[in-house]
Amino acid sequence: MGKIRQLSPSVVNKIAAGEVVERPASVVKELMENALDAGATRVDVSVVKGGTELIRIVDNGHGIEPDDLPLAVASHATSKIADADDLFRIGTLGFRGEALASIAEVSRLTIRSRTSDTAAGAQLEVQGGLGRGVEPCGCPTGTTMEVADLFFNTPVRRKFLRSTQTEMGHIAEAVTRVALAHPHVHFTLRHNEREVHDLPPASPWSSRIERLFGGELAEQLIWVESQDEAIRLHGYAAHPSESRSNQKMQYLFLNGRFIRDRSLQHALGEAYRGLMMTGRYPVSFLRIELPPELVDVNVHPTKLEVRFQDGGRLYSQLLSTLRTKFLTTDLTTNIHAAPTARYDAAHHAPASGGAERLAHAQQARQEMVSWAKEQMTAWKQGPDARPASELIDPWNLPAERGPLELTRLERAWPAGGADSAEPNFAQRAAEGEASPLESFPAPQRAALGSEAARAMTAGAAEVRAAGALQIHNRYLVAESDEGVVVIDQHALHERILYEQLCDKVEAGQLESQTLLVPEPVDLTTAEAAVVLEERETLARLGIQVEPFGGGTVLVSSYPAMLANIRPGEILRGIVEQLSGGNRAPDRRDLLNHLLHSIACKAAVKAGDRLTPDEISALLAQRGAVRNTHHCPHGRPTELVFTREELDKQFKRT
Repeated sequence: MGKIRQLSPSVVNKIAAGEVVERPASVVKELMENALDAGATRVDVSVVKGGTELIRIVDNGHGIEPDDLPLAVASHATSKIADADDLFRIGTLGFRGEALASIAEVSRLTIRSRTSDTAAGAQLEVQGGLGRGVEPCGCPTGTTMEVADLFFNTPVRRKFLRSTQTEMGHIAEAVTRVALAHPHVHFTLRHNEREVHDLPPASPWSSRIERLFGGELAEQLIWVESQDEAIRLHGYAAHPSESRSNQKMQYLFLNGRFIRDRSLQHALGEAYRGLMMTGRYPVSFLRIELPPELVDVNVHPTKLEVRFQDGGRLYSQLLSTLRTKFLTTDLTTNIHAAPTARYDAAHHAPASGGAERLAHAQQARQEMVSWAKEQMTAWKQGPDARPASELIDPWNLPAERGPLELTRLERAWPAGGADSAEPNFAQRAAEGEASPLESFPAPQRAALGSEAARAMTAGAAEVRAAGALQIHNRYLVAESDEGVVVIDQHALHERILYEQLCDKVEAGQLESQTLLVPEPVDLTTAEAAVVLEERETLARLGIQVEPFGGGTVLVSSYPAMLANIRPGEILRGIVEQLSGGNRAPDRRDLLNHLLHSIACKAAVKAGDRLTPDEISALLAQRGAVRNTHHCPHGRPTELVFTREELDKQFKRT
């Protein structure tokens, strides 16, 4: 007798339940999506004991015909698709016909429903997959789903459930995801007869976000929007100061469906590169709208993952949209900034500053550049001026530490003078061309006009160098039109050096210096193999390496700007980049790592005492480069305490 047998419908449904119904939150998600597909404008969710004892979901949708109730709990029965071709143009949240059958198999399910054209409702009870027949009942138009004793007949599954508080947390998150995706619908959530959420229809979308996550986060949201033919991307990205230690606050919605997509999350992280520290993740609420035929949502039982027809195009659109916005927005960290100063009227989102502020910042920047140049020229010609032969080359940075001399700040300027790099970058920005080190995608480059160029070069708000103070040998305190600015001297100087090094790299090839005697560098055998495999890439960086035997390699040349840093130190830092992942980093990543290292080693340190002239020179340079609101590692360079906040703290309001 054969050993292969066909499984019973009950076993099949239990297997399906294991994929679709992971925990009570899975039931809540599936039933809420069914309610939305039925056209509901109000959905009430009530759970008892974290959903293990009872889940009740009431909606005011179209309802279910009495004759359709038995089919509603049958396996793979649905009204949302008719043939296989419909799978390629899914326009509803549910379509597989598994959810109700799976839920009914592992619980005691009661359905009450009435359509608008019937005088009475109908009720169906199903216990462990066995129905009792349809009976008439009284109920309003819409559907009520009651799921009691979840997993009562599968004790092993019930045993693996977490505490009531944990399961309730998952349910709250499921409701949050659906509520964010459909702000026009009224949602309520109650646990043990206690109200958790009451979310009336919201417009604009930020009102729903504020209701769920609070006004402090909502004040830090930046509106982004782009259209690429049939694909529309819009929503909010949070200010870099609102980072998290995980990706749970990254909400992506595709045609009203919450999704997880590693590629899009990677694009989101790349957009924030250099704006937050390693190990921190951005906060976002983004909606993607595209024709259903361009995406396959039938690749995961819970529809949490999807497959895009052209994922690379969407990746580029997301990355370029965010970077375009960030490049034209003042990302300075304000302490308790007033909402009216950070939001625009159209989308309740932070504005980029306006043409008047951009023009004012540009004018102030030009004045700072001229002032700094005059100060340095006067210093060179003063009684303590050094001969030109003793001035250190701007790219030959000393390794020793000590009190900062004006020549160290002078070395931060490109070799052609204090403002020689300015026309180069401003012209490229005005033409819509961005730095290759920023890997700015091409489609949105043209969107950066002259106003965007001004925003990119203007940097943060003007500060008054006169009267600026240094405290604890690490922070600078200065006055601005907005209030008081506290600046991290190391972070600011590091950003200045990094941006000017980038301009140096973009102006031509990295200058390399050939060693009279090649220096041996001892690595592990695996590290040496990685380095030698990437010899061509390293050569483009000006680093020539040759095998010497075993784990030793010879460095015969390296960038001239690193003349006072040992080649072994440079190479080991690059090895960490080359061997840190599953794929070799591209040239941009290696260049960024190299330039980050140079800037960090050359910048003033916390603990370095600065003279008033040195403070003034550093603050002058602050207005001459872009992106001074964050250091290359993502730390904020300054904090702004507004006058309004100071008045509030001193009880003057």
